Amino acid sequence: MTTGERLAAFEKLGNYISAIDEAELGDIMLKVRNENPWFTPGSVNLALEGIRRYLEGRKLKTWTSAYALHPEKVKRIAIVMAGNIPLAGFHDFLSVLISGHIAMVKLSSKDSVLLSHLSEKLIQIEPRFEPFINIAAQLKNFDAVIATGSDNSSRYFNYYFGKYPHIIRKNRTSCAILTGAENAEDLMLLGRDVFTYFGLGCRNVSKIFVPADFDPTRLIKAWDIYVDIIHHHKYHNNYDYQKSILLVNKIPFYDSGFVILHENEKLVSPISVVYLERYQTQHDLDTRLDVVRDKLQCIVGKNGRNYIPFGETQVPELWDYADQVDTLRFLETLKA
Repeated sequence: MTTGERLAAFEKLGNYISAIDEAELGDIMLKVRNENPWFTPGSVNLALEGIRRYLEGRKLKTWTSAYALHPEKVKRIAIVMAGNIPLAGFHDFLSVLISGHIAMVKLSSKDSVLLSHLSEKLIQIEPRFEPFINIAAQLKNFDAVIATGSDNSSRYFNYYFGKYPHIIRKNRTSCAILTGAENAEDLMLLGRDVFTYFGLGCRNVSKIFVPADFDPTRLIKAWDIYVDIIHHHKYHNNYDYQKSILLVNKIPFYDSGFVILHENEKLVSPISVVYLERYQTQHDLDTRLDVVRDKLQCIVGKNGRNYIPFGETQVPELWDYADQVDTLRFLETLKA
């Protein structure tokens, strides 16, 4: 297949997602929910909408136009997928196939339904993709690796895959920077970055840097519209557990009834908790960010270079690469 033919097939997959039958989608949702209770219909619909936006023909052409996607020799690329949010590994899957290589996919046990289904649809759309897609229980006889996991699993990945060309991703999270000048809408949109996917993604804000005189109750008020999140039983259990720990240890916190704001210098907060850290000057903030930058996926805020606007962390573009590592460039440079 030519690059153009591969792009056309994925554009048709996007059209399928746009027009998916309600009954078919309901059946998929049921299977997904049975596999992973965190993957609610709302979360799945949001993930599918993100994939649909990826697969717009104009965006696909713009994304790939800067690369020479004609491999001298087709490589077998092992992809180890995360399962923290629905279809977390789709971008890697897309990148490998668009680049003309074979995708050998190790699915997460927490997210096996959706990508399997989309793979089947893609093969129906373009049968020539069939030998390029291998969903495997075990990975062997591969040429390069793209693996996503935790800090612990990354040590395992480095041990087993380090001798191959590789991209190995570790834990990351996202933070927000407030100046105190934000209005109520800004703070409401920030809540979208916090609560989407229940805070399970690396693009979710788990830490907010605030000025020394910032009043956290402003966040409590602005986030009232997200109160329904507490009705998810697993989220509610996390909230109750985290609140009890803070109460037993007599640690001060702000409580909205569904999210806890806790002043803490740590970067990654538990589900249902958002850490706050106060800064005195811009210099203090910049120094702090320099220390943690390699653990950050996104920085949310206004008027900062490379800051993502409030409410937009979960709508990345094709060229917004995880960990700022250009996946297509990595695949393009694999030699025969």
